[in-house]
Amino acid sequence: MAITKDMSIIEVVQKYPDTVEVFVNSGMGCLGCAAAHFENIEQGCLAHGIDPDALVDGLNNAIGAEA
Repeated sequence: MAITKDMSIIEVVQKYPDTVEVFVNSGMGCLGCAAAHFENIEQGCLAHGIDPDALVDGLNNAIGAEA
């Protein structure tokens, strides 16, 4: 697994630009907000009412990594 829920949102977006669409489609369209720089994926998901495990699966699928 390349992406985990403890990785920072901005780290994932910078390393894997193909994940932007997955974040936006899941309801996390605030990738440019300040919180994206210090929140990890799990924290962002909890703030937006999103299942972090499902999002991580989608992110890994977007980059072709096994979840």
